[in-house]
Amino acid sequence: MNFDEYQKATKKYDLSRPNGNLGDVGFIEKVLGLVGEAGETADKIKKILRDKNGVVSDEDRSLVVKELGDTLWYLAAISRYLGVPLSEVANGNIEKLESRLQRNKLHGEGDER
Repeated sequence: MNFDEYQKATKKYDLSRPNGNLGDVGFIEKVLGLVGEAGETADKIKKILRDKNGVVSDEDRSLVVKELGDTLWYLAAISRYLGVPLSEVANGNIEKLESRLQRNKLHGEGDER
């Protein structure tokens, strides 16, 4: 499955529908969901570090992967609400990173480095 197929498949699980307004409750809910799922992912990893000295069991890996999937769902939904294919987001990110690599700017701060 590629990114755009995934994004299209996720639409059926969205209880809200985009209306083109970023103030729409559905859009805001997706942004908050993304932050929440990213936090849940970080929390699972924190507990692996704290409680298991960073040793990842198969069960831990499975739980983290589930949270990553939820995070991906929200990314796909936000991109869809913006009218942007998820593949465009992914490709744009790789292009940005490649440019930084070529200019030796992977380290540092700021979006425009």
